[in-house]
Amino acid sequence: MAVKRKTAKKAPAKKKAPAKKKTAAKKTAAKKAPAVMTLKHLAAELADKHDIPKKQSEEFLGDFIELIGKNLKKGQKIRIPSLGILQVRKRAARMGRNPATGETIRIKASKKVAFRVAKDLKERVL
Repeated sequence: MAVKRKTAKKAPAKKKAPAKKKTAAKKTAAKKAPAVMTLKHLAAELADKHDIPKKQSEEFLGDFIELIGKNLKKGQKIRIPSLGILQVRKRAARMGRNPATGETIRIKASKKVAFRVAKDLKERVL
């Protein structure tokens, strides 16, 4: 009589995932725009669009921002068509409350920069 032997069952072989093929379309696909546009990103786009060096466009934007700051400090409104209006607003002194202790405190007067969006820009975005 033949004796049956118990043999260990082999685990099924794991299937290998098919290798991902890099297509030419993926390689040449344009880079995604960053989540946050910085001054350097804006300067790079301007430089590409107007065929000027990136450094020159960065200097231009830097000077533009500096000029805005100087004029706001003087108290002038800055109106940029299709973008909006920048101006300094004065905040009056007021009474506030410390949330940790509940104690009332005096908040002194201050200034802030306010921006009002132009109707044209609002319509483009929304």
